[in-house]
Amino acid sequence: MRVLFVSDVYFPRVNGVSTSIRTFRGDLAHLGVETVLVAPEYPGQAPATEPDMIRIPGARVPGDPEDRRMRWGRLDQVLQGLSADDFDLVHIHTPFVAHYAGVRYARRRGIPCLATYHTFFEEYLHHYVPSLPRRIGRGLARAFTRAQCADVRALVAPSEPLRQVLHEYGVKTPVHVIPTGLPADRFRLGDGRRFRALAGLPPDRPLVTYIGRVAHEKNIEFLVRSFAQVRKTVPGALLVIAGEGPARETLRRRVAALGLAADVHFAGYLERDTALLDCYAAAAVFVFASRTETQGLVLLEAMAQGTPVVSTAELGTRSILAPACGALIAEEREEPFAASVVRVLTDEGLRRTLSDQGRTYARGWSSAAMAGRLGELYQSLRRRA
Repeated sequence: MRVLFVSDVYFPRVNGVSTSIRTFRGDLAHLGVETVLVAPEYPGQAPATEPDMIRIPGARVPGDPEDRRMRWGRLDQVLQGLSADDFDLVHIHTPFVAHYAGVRYARRRGIPCLATYHTFFEEYLHHYVPSLPRRIGRGLARAFTRAQCADVRALVAPSEPLRQVLHEYGVKTPVHVIPTGLPADRFRLGDGRRFRALAGLPPDRPLVTYIGRVAHEKNIEFLVRSFAQVRKTVPGALLVIAGEGPARETLRRRVAALGLAADVHFAGYLERDTALLDCYAAAAVFVFASRTETQGLVLLEAMAQGTPVVSTAELGTRSILAPACGALIAEEREEPFAASVVRVLTDEGLRRTLSDQGRTYARGWSSAAMAGRLGELYQSLRRRA
């Protein structure tokens, strides 16, 4: 079986969609499912990246220095040049140019088309178009989602709470819950001492760590305010914010205004196979408070490294934060959240218990098993075609 993946984002653009695509492609290949990925070209990118991949020249997205919009003319030309017998189905991963191009290609070829609903747009609109009244933005996001979901034969939701959201929107297309799992290399233990040495961080300060896109919808400012409360009890604690994104400079100013400039380290982008694992391993506690996650893979990555987690449970993260998973669930209020972080930092026995639980729990989220479920969905769509 051959499947055409179409996405508006992919590495070197780092986010959950890119990670999900790479993870599934690797595991599907072991199952005999070939995939070809069509994704944007990024400035400074080497011409050859991964096998079975087509890069499309892109234009800048206004107000967004990270993303690129695939040029429609070139994208349509490339897709038209693909043989009618090249693919058994199309799998769309993002709702912009990729969605419309993927649907058009599938209809022309008479093959099934499905999409993964990776992103909770209702909350994103509030952050990126703040002038738009929230009620109007919510209505627009829901109408947009219903229209796009009606274009495809099946939908994949990374978590059960997101499936419920789509049901509440009135989406009629069948929704299959298939999370992105963890590949085996995520369980290779990082070197925390190496991370500290390369980052110039003291060997003895406990690290309270966030890893992910540094964007407004990730609610990182709440983590900064909570960290200010943590330091009242654990004055030696240091907050690490690892990742890049449009909120970075705003956060820097907020950190300075709170008098925390010497106690917050912005680590920037970390290479996934070495430095990122080292960063997880160096952390005494991993913190997370995003309201928009459709799954929350970073929680599982932290657990796989044996790093205790303190997180709110919103949308997709609720499906991960189960009993004995290696995490403390905290409400989104600064003092209770900070109190949970302090518990982990000051109770060695609790820290060890959460670490052991997390490693065991994360192994239940095998990416190979999730790819097997996706492969079964592909086969069922193919049989019904």
